[in-house]
Amino acid sequence: MHPINAGARQGPGVKEKIEISGRTALGFSPSMSSLRILHVIDSFSPDRGGPPEAVRQLVKAYAAEGLTTEVVCLDPADAPFLRDLPCKVYALGQSWMGQYAFSPRLWRWLRANAGRYHGIVMNGVWTFPGLALSMAARHARTPYGVFVHGALDPWFNRQYWLKRLKKRVYWPVQYSVLRHARAVFFTTSSERDLAKTSFSPSKWNSVVVPFGIIDAEESGRHAAAQVEEFYRRVPQVRRRPYLLFLGRLHEKKGCDLLLRAFAEIGSAATETDLVIAGPDRGGMQARLQQMAGQLGIVDRVHWPGMIGGDLKWGALRACDALILPSHQENFGVVVVEALAAGRPVLISHQVNIWPEIMDEGVGLADEDTLKGTIRLLSRWFDLSGAERDAMAARARPCFAAKFSMERALTTVNSVFAAGKAGS
Repeated sequence: MHPINAGARQGPGVKEKIEISGRTALGFSPSMSSLRILHVIDSFSPDRGGPPEAVRQLVKAYAAEGLTTEVVCLDPADAPFLRDLPCKVYALGQSWMGQYAFSPRLWRWLRANAGRYHGIVMNGVWTFPGLALSMAARHARTPYGVFVHGALDPWFNRQYWLKRLKKRVYWPVQYSVLRHARAVFFTTSSERDLAKTSFSPSKWNSVVVPFGIIDAEESGRHAAAQVEEFYRRVPQVRRRPYLLFLGRLHEKKGCDLLLRAFAEIGSAATETDLVIAGPDRGGMQARLQQMAGQLGIVDRVHWPGMIGGDLKWGALRACDALILPSHQENFGVVVVEALAAGRPVLISHQVNIWPEIMDEGVGLADEDTLKGTIRLLSRWFDLSGAERDAMAARARPCFAAKFSMERALTTVNSVFAAGKAGS
């Protein structure tokens, strides 16, 4: 019997609360818990930004709930960032044609293995792995879904006109991948609606996944050690409050706006520093450092590079607030990580979860312009200490209520268990 039929006839999964080893866990009906799901992504490298971290969080959530998932990627088998993935990993190695990630090896692997899964999820668009997955899954009659991870946002079309032309040519291929998917996954309704405006035609089965991250509470037992590790990395802020930018150094993140706004309101916050941490693939850090020198804030801006693990959590726990004046974020994993660490967030209206942030009173939001970023910082520094503390106190309860990863698992798995998707 074909595996997808065995799962599909069972109907939607039903979740219930059950007690396991003294904690409340999420339980799934047999049709959900017996599903075998494969996630496909071109690379788990942290310098690729949000999608690898999003898949990493999903995989960890599957493991925490005792559900089966496997991943296939085009990373080297000995890549250090694959070591902590709690599932079976098929690392197929090198691809060609740059970011398009052309890989005959992946093509052959998917053709040989697609039939072993009840559902397959492609993470990302505009690359060869999505095309290879679509053709292999349809050949094996295995349903598949596509996590867009923000890559259909019209901001990219406005910002990169040459890439838009290339994408327009490729759109018939990419559209076929989306059109034949059982579900196209979006992390917010805003991302779903914006994606429809990028290219035409744009008809597919949209499913909004209430995304989140694995709770950081367990690592919180070592919070003091994490903070100390970060202070050893950036000793200049040991006795100074700081705002933290954490993410890729990329123009879409608004790093230049942040530096200019920070310099503009500097006299109102002379005791506060700025930490800008993240990977730099395009040489942007040197340009930003030069800008900081020209703005006269070079001594108050610190650059620890890419940080992860305990260093990352130490940086989040010790900061006054996370700041992300991004031009485009479909979700913003780092925003949720800050909430999990009990810190307020300062974000732009282009971070698609900003309404929830404002509704819950755990941060501030404004436009992704220089004036908007100046207002964002000014509003933060105008708050009293008690008001900032109250925001921080609401952060973790907001995380627990709004951004639990278990809800994401239920949504993704039910698509394959139910045999149909919403639109």
